[in-house]
Amino acid sequence: MRETPLTENTPLASFIDYKNETGMQCGSYTIDIPELKPGEQYRFHFDATACVGCHCCEVACNEQNANPDEIKWRRVGEMEAGHFPDTLQLFNSMSCNHCIDPACLNGCPTESYIKLDNGIVFHDDPSCIGCQYCTWNCPYEVPVFNPDRGIVTKCHMCVDKLENGQTPACVQACPGGAIEIEVFRPDEWVEGPMQTEGVAPHLPDLAITQPSTRYTLPEIPEGESFRPADEHILEPAHPEWPLVFMTVLTQASVGAFLALFLGQLLYTLGFDLPRPTTAMAVAAFLPAAIGLPLSALHLGRPALAILAMKNWRRSWLSREALALGIYTALATLVALLYYLNASPGILLPLELLTLALGLFGIHAQAMIYRIPARPSWDRPSTNRKFFGTGYLGFLLLATLLLFEQGGEKGAVVLLAVTLLAGMAQLLIILEEVLFYRHLDPEEKLYYQYNRTRILLQERYGRIKQLRLATLLAFAIVLPLLAILFVASSMIGAAEVTLLLATLGAFASEITGRYLFYRTVVPLGLAGNFFAGNQRH
Repeated sequence: MRETPLTENTPLASFIDYKNETGMQCGSYTIDIPELKPGEQYRFHFDATACVGCHCCEVACNEQNANPDEIKWRRVGEMEAGHFPDTLQLFNSMSCNHCIDPACLNGCPTESYIKLDNGIVFHDDPSCIGCQYCTWNCPYEVPVFNPDRGIVTKCHMCVDKLENGQTPACVQACPGGAIEIEVFRPDEWVEGPMQTEGVAPHLPDLAITQPSTRYTLPEIPEGESFRPADEHILEPAHPEWPLVFMTVLTQASVGAFLALFLGQLLYTLGFDLPRPTTAMAVAAFLPAAIGLPLSALHLGRPALAILAMKNWRRSWLSREALALGIYTALATLVALLYYLNASPGILLPLELLTLALGLFGIHAQAMIYRIPARPSWDRPSTNRKFFGTGYLGFLLLATLLLFEQGGEKGAVVLLAVTLLAGMAQLLIILEEVLFYRHLDPEEKLYYQYNRTRILLQERYGRIKQLRLATLLAFAIVLPLLAILFVASSMIGAAEVTLLLATLGAFASEITGRYLFYRTVVPLGLAGNFFAGNQRH
Protein backbone atom coordinates (compact mmCIF):
# COMPACT_ATOMS: atom_id res chain seq x y z
CA MET A 1 0.00 0.00 0.00
CA ARG A 2 1.42 3.37 -1.09
CA GLU A 3 1.99 5.92 1.66
CA THR A 4 0.83 9.41 0.75
CA PRO A 5 3.53 12.07 1.29
CA LEU A 6 2.53 14.70 3.82
CA THR A 7 3.11 17.47 1.25
CA GLU A 8 0.97 15.92 -1.50
CA ASN A 9 -2.04 17.98 -2.57
CA THR A 10 -1.04 20.85 -0.31
CA PRO A 11 -0.18 24.50 -1.04
CA LEU A 12 3.47 23.67 -0.34
CA ALA A 13 3.46 21.00 -3.05
CA SER A 14 1.84 23.43 -5.48
CA PHE A 15 4.46 26.07 -4.67
CA ILE A 16 7.35 23.62 -5.15
CA ASP A 17 5.94 22.48 -8.49
CA TYR A 18 5.43 26.07 -9.57
CA LYS A 19 8.93 27.05 -8.50
CA ASN A 20 10.50 24.15 -10.38
CA GLU A 21 8.48 24.86 -13.51
CA THR A 22 9.27 28.60 -13.56
CA GLY A 23 12.91 28.39 -12.45
CA MET A 24 12.39 30.62 -9.42
CA GLN A 25 15.54 31.15 -7.36
CA CYS A 26 13.78 31.58 -4.02
CA GLY A 27 13.84 28.73 -1.53
CA SER A 28 16.86 27.08 -3.18
CA TYR A 29 20.26 26.59 -1.61
CA THR A 30 21.85 26.47 -5.05
CA ILE A 31 21.53 28.93 -7.89
CA ASP A 32 21.56 28.12 -11.58
CA ILE A 33 23.03 31.09 -13.45
CA PRO A 34 25.40 30.96 -16.41
CA GLU A 35 29.12 31.50 -15.94
CA LEU A 36 30.13 35.09 -16.61
CA LYS A 37 31.57 35.88 -20.02
CA PRO A 38 34.01 38.76 -20.62
CA GLY A 39 32.20 42.07 -20.09
CA GLU A 40 29.35 40.53 -18.08
CA GLN A 41 28.45 41.19 -14.45
CA TYR A 42 25.93 40.18 -11.80
CA ARG A 43 23.02 42.35 -10.71
CA PHE A 44 19.79 42.19 -8.71
CA HIS A 45 16.36 42.04 -10.30
CA PHE A 46 13.48 43.18 -8.11
CA ASP A 47 9.90 42.35 -9.09
CA ALA A 48 7.66 44.81 -7.26
CA THR A 49 4.56 42.94 -8.44
CA ALA A 50 5.64 39.91 -6.39
CA CYS A 51 6.76 41.68 -3.19
CA VAL A 52 4.29 41.63 -0.29
CA GLY A 53 6.39 43.69 2.13
CA CYS A 54 7.06 40.86 4.57
CA HIS A 55 10.69 41.95 5.26
CA CYS A 56 11.91 38.33 5.12
CA CYS A 57 14.79 39.52 2.96
CA GLU A 58 15.91 41.95 5.68
CA VAL A 59 15.84 39.25 8.35
CA ALA A 60 17.66 36.71 6.19
CA CYS A 61 20.37 39.23 5.31
CA ASN A 62 20.93 40.13 8.96
CA GLU A 63 21.10 36.47 10.00
CA GLN A 64 23.47 35.58 7.18
CA ASN A 65 25.86 38.42 8.00
CA ALA A 66 25.46 38.40 11.80
CA ASN A 67 24.29 42.03 11.85
CA PRO A 68 22.32 43.47 14.77
CA ASP A 69 18.73 44.58 14.20
CA GLU A 70 19.59 48.23 13.64
CA ILE A 71 22.15 47.46 10.92
CA LYS A 72 20.34 46.70 7.69
CA TRP A 73 22.12 45.91 4.43
CA ARG A 74 18.77 45.32 2.73
CA ARG A 75 15.75 47.51 3.45
CA VAL A 76 12.15 47.52 2.30
CA GLY A 77 10.66 50.87 1.37
CA GLU A 78 6.91 51.42 1.27
CA MET A 79 4.94 53.78 -0.96
CA GLU A 80 1.25 54.36 -1.54
CA ALA A 81 -1.00 55.94 -4.14
CA GLY A 82 -4.66 56.87 -4.38
CA HIS A 83 -7.12 57.64 -1.59
CA PHE A 84 -9.15 55.32 0.58
CA PRO A 85 -10.74 53.02 -0.39
CA ASP A 86 -9.16 53.07 -3.85
CA THR A 87 -5.48 52.73 -2.89
CA LEU A 88 -2.38 51.04 -4.25
CA GLN A 89 0.65 49.93 -2.24
CA LEU A 90 4.15 49.48 -3.63
CA PHE A 91 7.19 47.99 -1.92
CA ASN A 92 10.82 48.35 -2.91
CA SER A 93 13.34 45.92 -1.44
CA MET A 94 16.77 47.46 -1.88
CA SER A 95 20.28 46.51 -0.91
CA CYS A 96 23.40 47.70 -2.71
CA ASN A 97 22.73 48.50 -6.36
CA HIS A 98 26.35 47.60 -7.22
CA CYS A 99 26.48 50.69 -9.38
CA ILE A 100 28.55 50.97 -12.53
CA ASP A 101 29.94 54.30 -11.28
CA PRO A 102 29.69 53.91 -7.47
CA ALA A 103 29.87 57.17 -5.51
CA CYS A 104 30.97 55.28 -2.39
CA LEU A 105 34.07 54.00 -4.18
CA ASN A 106 34.92 57.31 -5.82
CA GLY A 107 34.81 59.30 -2.59
CA CYS A 108 36.32 56.86 -0.10
CA PRO A 109 39.52 58.38 1.35
CA THR A 110 41.03 55.00 2.28
CA GLU A 111 40.17 53.15 -0.96
CA SER A 112 38.18 50.62 1.06
CA TYR A 113 35.79 49.94 -1.83
CA ILE A 114 36.65 47.55 -4.63
CA LYS A 115 34.72 46.98 -7.85
CA LEU A 116 35.16 43.26 -8.47
CA ASP A 117 35.36 41.82 -11.98
CA ASN A 118 31.89 40.33 -11.49
CA GLY A 119 30.42 43.81 -10.89
CA ILE A 120 29.98 43.52 -7.14
CA VAL A 121 31.01 46.60 -5.15
CA PHE A 122 32.92 45.06 -2.24
CA HIS A 123 33.86 46.83 1.00
CA ASP A 124 37.22 45.97 2.54
CA ASP A 125 36.45 46.17 6.26
CA PRO A 126 40.04 46.11 7.66
CA SER A 127 41.10 49.27 5.79
CA CYS A 128 38.00 51.31 6.77
CA ILE A 129 38.52 54.11 9.32
CA GLY A 130 34.81 54.75 9.84
CA CYS A 131 34.74 58.28 8.38
CA GLN A 132 31.22 57.57 7.04
CA TYR A 133 31.77 59.72 3.96
CA CYS A 134 30.36 56.92 1.81
CA THR A 135 27.12 57.01 3.84
CA TRP A 136 26.75 60.63 2.71
CA ASN A 137 27.90 60.03 -0.86
CA CYS A 138 25.64 57.10 -1.72
CA PRO A 139 22.31 58.47 -3.05
CA TYR A 140 20.61 55.26 -1.86
CA GLU A 141 22.08 55.38 1.69
CA VAL A 142 23.29 51.82 1.28
CA PRO A 143 26.52 51.81 3.35
CA VAL A 144 25.75 51.50 7.06
CA PHE A 145 27.92 52.66 9.95
CA ASN A 146 28.32 49.98 12.59
CA PRO A 147 29.25 51.75 15.87
CA ASP A 148 30.18 48.47 17.57
CA ARG A 149 32.86 47.79 14.97
CA GLY A 150 33.71 51.42 14.24
CA ILE A 151 33.48 50.89 10.48
CA VAL A 152 31.02 51.07 7.61
CA THR A 153 29.56 47.83 6.23
CA LYS A 154 27.35 47.01 3.25
CA CYS A 155 25.80 44.35 1.02
CA HIS A 156 28.24 42.28 -1.03
CA MET A 157 25.60 40.17 -2.80
CA CYS A 158 26.74 37.20 -0.68
CA VAL A 159 29.70 36.96 -3.06
CA ASP A 160 31.20 34.06 -1.12
CA LYS A 161 28.01 32.04 -1.62
CA LEU A 162 27.52 33.16 -5.20
CA GLU A 163 31.01 32.05 -6.24
CA ASN A 164 30.22 28.60 -4.86
CA GLY A 165 26.92 28.26 -6.70
CA GLN A 166 24.82 29.11 -3.65
CA THR A 167 21.89 31.49 -3.46
CA PRO A 168 22.27 34.89 -1.71
CA ALA A 169 20.34 35.02 1.55
CA CYS A 170 17.76 37.60 0.44
CA VAL A 171 17.02 35.72 -2.80
CA GLN A 172 16.65 32.43 -0.98
CA ALA A 173 14.36 33.82 1.73
CA CYS A 174 11.88 35.78 -0.41
CA PRO A 175 8.61 33.79 -0.42
CA GLY A 176 7.34 35.51 -3.53
CA GLY A 177 10.46 35.20 -5.64
CA ALA A 178 10.65 38.98 -5.91
CA ILE A 179 14.48 39.10 -5.75
CA GLU A 180 16.70 37.39 -8.31
CA ILE A 181 20.29 37.43 -9.52
CA GLU A 182 20.84 38.17 -13.20
CA VAL A 183 23.73 38.46 -15.62
CA PHE A 184 24.00 41.62 -17.74
CA ARG A 185 26.39 43.70 -19.82
CA PRO A 186 26.96 47.17 -18.28
CA ASP A 187 27.58 48.95 -21.59
CA GLU A 188 24.31 47.69 -23.09
CA TRP A 189 22.43 48.43 -19.85
CA VAL A 190 23.56 52.07 -19.64
CA GLU A 191 22.90 52.80 -23.30
CA GLY A 192 19.31 51.54 -23.30
CA PRO A 193 17.26 49.58 -20.75
CA MET A 194 18.55 51.44 -17.66
CA GLN A 195 16.39 54.47 -18.49
CA THR A 196 13.17 52.44 -18.39
CA GLU A 197 13.94 49.34 -16.29
CA GLY A 198 16.35 50.86 -13.80
CA VAL A 199 13.83 53.29 -12.36
CA ALA A 200 11.22 53.12 -9.60
CA PRO A 201 9.17 55.85 -7.89
CA HIS A 202 11.17 58.28 -5.74
CA LEU A 203 14.57 56.85 -6.64
CA PRO A 204 17.49 59.26 -7.22
CA ASP A 205 18.66 60.34 -10.65
CA LEU A 206 20.20 57.38 -12.48
CA ALA A 207 23.03 59.55 -13.80
CA ILE A 208 24.54 59.95 -10.33
CA THR A 209 25.88 56.39 -10.03
CA GLN A 210 24.32 54.32 -12.87
CA PRO A 211 22.78 51.60 -10.64
CA SER A 212 22.56 48.08 -12.03
CA THR A 213 19.34 46.89 -10.33
CA ARG A 214 16.54 46.04 -12.76
CA TYR A 215 12.93 46.68 -11.72
CA THR A 216 9.63 45.12 -12.71
CA LEU A 217 6.82 47.46 -11.68
CA PRO A 218 3.04 47.14 -11.64
CA GLU A 219 0.88 49.22 -13.93
CA ILE A 220 0.38 52.60 -12.33
CA PRO A 221 -3.05 54.18 -12.95
CA GLU A 222 -2.87 57.24 -15.15
CA GLY A 223 -2.58 60.44 -13.17
CA GLU A 224 -1.55 58.69 -9.98
CA SER A 225 1.77 59.17 -8.21
CA PHE A 226 3.24 57.29 -5.28
CA ARG A 227 3.87 58.95 -1.93
CA PRO A 228 6.51 57.71 0.52
CA ALA A 229 4.64 56.08 3.37
CA ASP A 230 6.94 57.75 5.87
CA GLU A 231 6.54 61.30 4.55
CA HIS A 232 4.90 62.30 7.84
CA ILE A 233 8.10 61.35 9.70
CA LEU A 234 10.86 63.94 9.67
CA GLU A 235 13.86 63.67 11.96
CA PRO A 236 16.94 65.93 11.89
CA ALA A 237 20.24 64.49 10.76
CA HIS A 238 23.15 63.76 13.08
CA PRO A 239 24.70 67.01 14.49
CA GLU A 240 28.30 65.86 13.79
CA TRP A 241 29.71 68.02 16.60
CA PRO A 242 33.39 67.21 15.94
CA LEU A 243 32.96 68.36 12.34
CA VAL A 244 31.03 71.47 13.40
CA PHE A 245 34.01 72.67 15.44
CA MET A 246 36.67 71.38 13.04
CA THR A 247 35.26 73.16 9.99
CA VAL A 248 34.68 76.48 11.77
CA LEU A 249 38.11 76.44 13.44
CA THR A 250 40.04 75.58 10.27
CA GLN A 251 38.17 78.20 8.24
CA ALA A 252 38.84 80.83 10.91
CA SER A 253 42.51 79.80 10.90
CA VAL A 254 42.88 80.28 7.15
CA GLY A 255 41.11 83.65 7.41
CA ALA A 256 43.54 84.71 10.14
CA PHE A 257 46.50 83.54 8.08
CA LEU A 258 45.27 85.59 5.12
CA ALA A 259 45.18 88.63 7.43
CA LEU A 260 48.70 87.79 8.65
CA PHE A 261 50.02 87.53 5.08
CA LEU A 262 48.39 90.80 4.00
CA GLY A 263 49.75 92.53 7.08
CA GLN A 264 53.28 91.31 6.38
CA LEU A 265 52.97 92.26 2.71
CA LEU A 266 51.74 95.79 3.42
CA TYR A 267 54.38 96.31 6.10
CA THR A 268 57.12 95.14 3.72
CA LEU A 269 55.84 97.50 1.01
CA GLY A 270 56.32 100.42 3.38
CA PHE A 271 52.80 101.17 4.54
CA ASP A 272 52.54 102.84 7.94
CA LEU A 273 51.11 99.76 9.62
CA PRO A 274 52.42 97.63 12.50
CA ARG A 275 54.54 94.58 11.72
CA PRO A 276 52.71 91.29 12.41
CA THR A 277 53.79 89.72 15.70
CA THR A 278 54.51 86.23 16.96
CA ALA A 279 51.22 86.31 18.90
CA MET A 280 49.33 86.98 15.67
CA ALA A 281 51.12 84.12 13.89
CA VAL A 282 50.29 81.77 16.78
CA ALA A 283 46.65 82.92 16.73
CA ALA A 284 46.54 82.11 12.99
CA PHE A 285 47.69 78.48 13.22
CA LEU A 286 46.25 77.55 16.64
CA PRO A 287 42.58 77.15 15.57
CA ALA A 288 43.61 74.67 12.85
CA ALA A 289 45.94 72.87 15.26
CA ILE A 290 42.97 72.40 17.60
CA GLY A 291 40.35 71.72 14.94
CA LEU A 292 42.08 69.03 12.89
CA PRO A 293 42.57 66.60 15.79
CA LEU A 294 38.93 67.18 16.77
CA SER A 295 37.85 65.75 13.42
CA ALA A 296 39.31 62.38 14.45
CA LEU A 297 36.55 62.13 17.06
CA HIS A 298 34.12 61.77 14.16
CA LEU A 299 35.86 58.59 13.00
CA GLY A 300 34.88 55.13 14.09
CA ARG A 301 38.60 54.24 14.29
CA PRO A 302 40.34 57.52 15.20
CA ALA A 303 43.74 55.87 15.67
CA LEU A 304 43.85 55.35 11.89
CA ALA A 305 43.04 58.98 11.03
CA ILE A 306 46.31 59.38 9.08
CA LEU A 307 44.94 56.97 6.45
CA ALA A 308 42.38 59.60 5.44
CA MET A 309 45.05 61.15 3.19
CA LYS A 310 45.51 58.00 1.12
CA ASN A 311 43.16 58.64 -1.81
CA TRP A 312 44.22 62.23 -2.58
CA ARG A 313 44.00 61.66 -6.33
CA ARG A 314 40.24 61.10 -6.24
CA SER A 315 38.69 61.88 -2.85
CA TRP A 316 37.97 65.44 -1.72
CA LEU A 317 38.16 64.26 1.88
CA SER A 318 41.71 63.02 1.34
CA ARG A 319 42.65 66.29 -0.36
CA GLU A 320 41.21 68.27 2.55
CA ALA A 321 43.09 66.19 5.13
CA LEU A 322 46.37 66.41 3.23
CA ALA A 323 46.16 70.13 2.35
CA LEU A 324 45.07 71.30 5.80
CA GLY A 325 47.55 68.98 7.49
CA ILE A 326 50.46 70.49 5.53
CA TYR A 327 48.99 73.98 5.97
CA THR A 328 48.92 73.60 9.76
CA ALA A 329 52.50 72.34 9.82
CA LEU A 330 53.74 75.24 7.67
CA ALA A 331 51.70 77.78 9.65
CA THR A 332 53.39 76.49 12.79
CA LEU A 333 56.77 76.95 11.09
CA VAL A 334 55.81 80.53 10.16
CA ALA A 335 54.99 81.27 13.82
CA LEU A 336 58.43 79.92 14.79
CA LEU A 337 60.09 82.16 12.19
CA TYR A 338 58.28 85.19 13.59
CA TYR A 339 59.60 84.26 17.02
CA LEU A 340 63.11 84.04 15.51
CA ASN A 341 62.58 87.45 13.84
CA ALA A 342 63.11 86.08 10.32
CA SER A 343 63.43 88.51 7.39
CA PRO A 344 60.48 89.34 5.08
CA GLY A 345 62.38 87.65 2.22
CA ILE A 346 61.93 84.34 4.02
CA LEU A 347 58.50 84.96 5.53
CA LEU A 348 56.58 86.21 2.49
CA PRO A 349 57.25 83.28 0.10
CA LEU A 350 56.59 80.76 2.87
CA GLU A 351 53.42 82.54 3.91
CA LEU A 352 52.21 82.65 0.31
CA LEU A 353 52.73 78.88 -0.06
CA THR A 354 51.04 78.22 3.27
CA LEU A 355 48.10 80.43 2.38
CA ALA A 356 47.65 78.70 -0.99
CA LEU A 357 47.51 75.31 0.73
CA GLY A 358 45.05 76.63 3.31
CA LEU A 359 42.73 78.10 0.68
CA PHE A 360 42.82 74.87 -1.32
CA GLY A 361 42.13 72.94 1.88
CA ILE A 362 38.97 74.99 2.54
CA HIS A 363 37.92 74.53 -1.09
CA ALA A 364 38.37 70.76 -0.72
CA GLN A 365 36.49 70.92 2.57
CA ALA A 366 33.52 72.56 0.84
CA MET A 367 33.63 70.10 -2.06
CA ILE A 368 33.21 67.21 0.41
CA TYR A 369 29.65 68.44 0.85
CA ARG A 370 28.91 69.22 -2.81
CA ILE A 371 27.36 65.80 -3.35
CA PRO A 372 24.11 65.11 -5.24
CA ALA A 373 22.96 62.69 -2.53
CA ARG A 374 22.46 65.61 -0.11
CA PRO A 375 20.67 68.39 -2.05
CA SER A 376 20.75 71.15 0.60
CA TRP A 377 24.54 70.77 0.79
CA ASP A 378 25.03 70.60 -2.96
CA ARG A 379 24.57 74.32 -3.53
CA PRO A 380 27.11 77.10 -4.30
CA SER A 381 26.20 78.69 -0.96
CA THR A 382 28.12 75.90 0.79
CA ASN A 383 31.42 77.03 -0.77
CA ARG A 384 30.63 80.66 -0.04
CA LYS A 385 29.71 80.01 3.60
CA PHE A 386 32.85 77.99 4.21
CA PHE A 387 35.12 80.72 2.83
CA GLY A 388 32.97 83.43 4.41
CA THR A 389 33.62 82.04 7.89
CA GLY A 390 37.18 83.31 7.44
CA TYR A 391 36.07 86.74 8.71
CA LEU A 392 36.49 85.21 12.20
CA GLY A 393 40.25 85.17 11.59
CA PHE A 394 40.34 88.87 10.69
CA LEU A 395 38.28 89.66 13.79
CA LEU A 396 40.61 87.60 15.97
CA LEU A 397 43.78 89.29 14.72
CA ALA A 398 42.17 92.74 14.93
CA THR A 399 41.44 92.05 18.60
CA LEU A 400 45.03 90.98 19.24
CA LEU A 401 46.42 94.03 17.42
CA LEU A 402 44.30 96.35 19.52
CA PHE A 403 45.92 94.96 22.65
CA GLU A 404 49.39 95.58 21.15
CA GLN A 405 51.08 98.92 21.76
CA GLY A 406 50.43 101.12 18.70
CA GLY A 407 48.32 98.53 16.94
CA GLU A 408 45.23 100.70 16.49
CA LYS A 409 45.88 101.49 12.80
CA GLY A 410 46.30 97.86 11.88
CA ALA A 411 43.24 96.88 13.90
CA VAL A 412 41.06 99.40 12.06
CA VAL A 413 42.25 98.08 8.66
CA LEU A 414 41.44 94.50 9.68
CA LEU A 415 38.07 95.59 11.07
CA ALA A 416 37.22 97.23 7.75
CA VAL A 417 37.80 93.87 6.02
CA THR A 418 35.84 92.12 8.78
CA LEU A 419 32.85 94.38 8.12
CA LEU A 420 32.91 93.60 4.39
CA ALA A 421 33.30 89.87 4.97
CA GLY A 422 30.64 89.87 7.68
CA MET A 423 28.15 91.61 5.37
CA ALA A 424 28.98 89.11 2.62
CA GLN A 425 28.34 86.23 5.04
CA LEU A 426 25.02 87.78 6.05
CA LEU A 427 23.99 88.10 2.38
CA ILE A 428 24.87 84.44 1.81
CA ILE A 429 22.61 83.41 4.70
CA LEU A 430 19.81 85.69 3.48
CA GLU A 431 20.05 84.13 0.00
CA GLU A 432 19.53 80.74 1.61
CA VAL A 433 16.49 82.04 3.51
CA LEU A 434 14.95 83.39 0.30
CA PHE A 435 15.76 80.18 -1.58
CA TYR A 436 13.76 78.06 0.85
CA ARG A 437 10.98 80.63 1.12
CA HIS A 438 10.34 80.52 -2.64
CA LEU A 439 10.78 76.84 -3.52
CA ASP A 440 9.37 75.67 -6.84
CA PRO A 441 7.10 72.61 -6.39
CA GLU A 442 8.10 71.55 -9.90
CA GLU A 443 11.77 71.33 -8.91
CA LYS A 444 12.86 67.67 -9.12
CA LEU A 445 14.46 67.89 -5.67
CA TYR A 446 11.50 69.72 -4.14
CA TYR A 447 10.72 66.87 -1.72
CA GLN A 448 14.16 67.04 -0.06
CA TYR A 449 14.43 70.84 -0.23
CA ASN A 450 10.98 71.26 1.29
CA ARG A 451 11.78 68.94 4.17
CA THR A 452 14.96 70.93 4.83
CA ARG A 453 12.80 74.07 4.79
CA ILE A 454 10.45 72.55 7.36
CA LEU A 455 13.37 71.75 9.63
CA LEU A 456 14.85 75.23 9.25
CA GLN A 457 11.61 77.15 9.69
CA GLU A 458 9.65 74.98 12.11
CA ARG A 459 11.94 72.66 14.06
CA TYR A 460 14.85 75.08 14.29
CA GLY A 461 13.12 78.37 13.47
CA ARG A 462 14.19 80.17 16.63
CA ILE A 463 17.77 78.95 16.33
CA LYS A 464 17.84 80.19 12.72
CA GLN A 465 16.59 83.61 13.84
CA LEU A 466 19.21 83.66 16.59
CA ARG A 467 21.87 82.81 14.01
CA LEU A 468 20.89 85.79 11.83
CA ALA A 469 20.65 88.18 14.76
CA THR A 470 24.02 87.19 16.25
CA LEU A 471 25.73 87.39 12.87
CA LEU A 472 24.41 90.91 12.38
CA ALA A 473 25.37 91.96 15.91
CA PHE A 474 28.81 90.37 16.28
CA ALA A 475 30.14 90.49 12.71
CA ILE A 476 28.86 93.93 11.73
CA VAL A 477 27.44 96.13 14.51
CA LEU A 478 30.08 95.53 17.21
CA PRO A 479 33.11 95.77 14.84
CA LEU A 480 31.66 99.05 13.52
CA LEU A 481 31.22 100.26 17.09
CA ALA A 482 34.83 99.27 17.86
CA ILE A 483 36.05 101.40 14.94
CA LEU A 484 34.14 104.36 16.37
CA PHE A 485 35.69 103.77 19.80
CA VAL A 486 39.20 103.65 18.31
CA ALA A 487 38.55 106.85 16.36
CA SER A 488 37.46 108.46 19.62
CA SER A 489 40.59 107.18 21.44
CA MET A 490 38.39 105.00 23.69
CA ILE A 491 40.74 102.04 23.38
CA GLY A 492 39.53 100.24 26.51
CA ALA A 493 35.94 100.27 25.27
CA ALA A 494 37.12 99.09 21.82
CA GLU A 495 39.02 96.18 23.39
CA VAL A 496 36.00 94.99 25.37
CA THR A 497 33.77 95.41 22.32
CA LEU A 498 36.08 93.33 20.12
CA LEU A 499 36.42 90.59 22.72
CA LEU A 500 32.63 90.29 22.84
CA ALA A 501 32.43 90.43 19.03
CA THR A 502 35.01 87.66 18.59
CA LEU A 503 33.37 85.31 21.08
CA GLY A 504 29.87 86.09 19.81
CA ALA A 505 30.80 85.68 16.15
CA PHE A 506 32.42 82.33 16.89
CA ALA A 507 29.25 81.18 18.69
CA SER A 508 27.17 82.41 15.74
CA GLU A 509 29.22 80.42 13.22
CA ILE A 510 29.03 77.31 15.42
CA THR A 511 25.25 77.73 15.47
CA GLY A 512 25.11 78.11 11.69
CA ARG A 513 27.26 75.04 11.14
CA TYR A 514 25.10 73.03 13.56
CA LEU A 515 22.05 73.89 11.43
CA PHE A 516 24.01 72.97 8.29
CA TYR A 517 24.46 69.40 9.50
CA ARG A 518 21.16 69.05 11.32
CA THR A 519 18.82 70.12 8.50
CA VAL A 520 20.21 68.16 5.57
CA VAL A 521 17.73 65.68 4.05
CA PRO A 522 19.29 62.94 1.89
CA LEU A 523 17.80 61.30 -1.18
CA GLY A 524 17.75 57.69 0.01
CA LEU A 525 15.03 55.04 -0.21
CA ALA A 526 11.41 56.24 -0.03
CA GLY A 527 9.25 54.83 2.75
CA ASN A 528 12.29 53.55 4.61
CA PHE A 529 10.67 53.21 8.06
CA PHE A 530 13.17 50.80 9.56
CA ALA A 531 16.46 52.07 8.15
CA GLY A 532 19.37 51.39 10.46
CA ASN A 533 21.83 53.78 8.81
CA GLN A 534 20.23 57.03 9.91
CA ARG A 535 22.34 58.44 12.75
CA HIS A 536 20.39 60.89 14.94
